[in-house]
Amino acid sequence: MSSIVIDSITATGSTLECDVRPSKDLERFFSGEPFRVEYDRSIEDVPEGVLAIPVLSNVCPLAWANGADVYVDEVDGRFARALEDVKASLLSMHDFLEGGTLYARETIDAEPPAVESSAERDHGRSTDADSALLFTGGVDSTCSYVRHREESPTLVSIRGWTITTDRADDEKWNNLRERVSRFADERGLGTAFLESNVLSAIDHPMVLAHYKRFVDGAWYSSVGHGLGLLGLCAPMAYARGISELYVAATHWEGVDLEWGSRPDIDDFVRWSGTRCHHDAYDLTRQERLDVIADYVETDAPTLELQTCNVRMDGNCGRCEKCYRTAVGLRLSGLEPTAHGYPFDETEYARIRRTLEGGEWELGEDERYMWADIRDRVRETTPESAVERAFFEWLADADLEELVSEAEPPLSDRLLRAGARNVPTRLYNAAYPAVKSARTGLERVRSAR
Repeated sequence: MSSIVIDSITATGSTLECDVRPSKDLERFFSGEPFRVEYDRSIEDVPEGVLAIPVLSNVCPLAWANGADVYVDEVDGRFARALEDVKASLLSMHDFLEGGTLYARETIDAEPPAVESSAERDHGRSTDADSALLFTGGVDSTCSYVRHREESPTLVSIRGWTITTDRADDEKWNNLRERVSRFADERGLGTAFLESNVLSAIDHPMVLAHYKRFVDGAWYSSVGHGLGLLGLCAPMAYARGISELYVAATHWEGVDLEWGSRPDIDDFVRWSGTRCHHDAYDLTRQERLDVIADYVETDAPTLELQTCNVRMDGNCGRCEKCYRTAVGLRLSGLEPTAHGYPFDETEYARIRRTLEGGEWELGEDERYMWADIRDRVRETTPESAVERAFFEWLADADLEELVSEAEPPLSDRLLRAGARNVPTRLYNAAYPAVKSARTGLERVRSAR
């Protein structure tokens, strides 16, 4: 029987660590290193049942993909029930998931200690807030901040997914921390910074090699990141007395995609003292930019967004996401150059040329994003002949065809296929070369 055992959960100061012991048939999906999360305050008083949540949130979806059961000594009861709800949603979304059962020696209801009221905090007795928001400074999380700014939410940033724990990513992480801290300081908000080795304790390249063919995107984006990222926050939320935790929506009503963060996943996630919320699902991405535009006009004229796929110390202005955001800002009545995007009307020709040439790797996610822009283009009066020409082209463009022509390179697909079929022992020996080759491919692609 396939199984994953979670044991030796420890909290030393601000460090959470535990061992993950898979059955032999699942060993290839794990690197063998302990699962670890670094917080920015002590978690030693957090009960073990809550400390188990980060690893369970990230291991259970992989267990469900293999029909494996998961074993742990202690777990928070509300979270255990939440896992059943999330599992049902993911199984209904992904046909390749098989399911599995969580077994615990003890289930606890670990009510967090009493925290000061909002009025007491206003008198300087605490810096904690009742609510928190996963925050990067992009369109979605900035919109969610604007919607909930009266709550003065703690801004939570996580290292371990888009920014890895490799030393090569230290500068990116420092840039993110500085930007989020500056945004928070200007608004009198608290911050929380988390670092996890989740995608190295779990052998993400091997997971991707096996399951990429089933998803539009990658494993973590299409399956695991809603539950996984929220779960990483559990000890932090318990220690700080956070009752409401928001994660900004990527998509919106009417977007039917197999995606790892949706209302029917995130809204189910909960543990003692905290409920999670998938926020702004009622707004399209362009409508979120409208919310930001109103905020810029009334409160934040110099606000800069950070959405780049290439840089973390600003926006390159040349990648697909930068162009998509710049055009969206323009359609919401903002000047892109005033909010972090080097852009002028000569860029329209390059956007069209790059989309038609299949130079960007696009998926159904991006198709919906550009369709949302196209809908707004049809309602917007162009400001120049160049902009008019681009609007007219986009209004009639076959986005499905453009996306279908923008596939990953054949070399990427061959690497994944090879990893699926090679014995674990041989894969482990070859993995450094495989990773190096893939990193090189990504570097070349990003330079376009």
